[in-house]
Amino acid sequence: MAVSDEEIAFATDLFSDLGEITTRKMMGGLCLYHQGTIFAILHSEFGIMIKGAGAFQDWLDDMGCTRWSYTRDSGKTAQMPYWRLPDSAQDDPDEATALAHEALRY
Repeated sequence: MAVSDEEIAFATDLFSDLGEITTRKMMGGLCLYHQGTIFAILHSEFGIMIKGAGAFQDWLDDMGCTRWSYTRDSGKTAQMPYWRLPDSAQDDPDEATALAHEALRY
């Protein structure tokens, strides 16, 4: 299932304070980039997910964000370096942009 034009517009608007955002369809959704660096993805099933690396991963875990994981054909669980954007940031461009800045630092 692909992400809708409305979902894409919402996500790019949410992070518009970053400045220019480019996108690329992949991973079952849409990758969001700022100055050529990926910072989030929009997934048709999981919504907006922010990229985590380094100490930012711990911060996302401490915030209670859910990490994207899936089960491989082998039965093993794989974890991707993306966490669901907190509900509070879904409607708050300032919070969403602050998280995007952190994602871009790592």
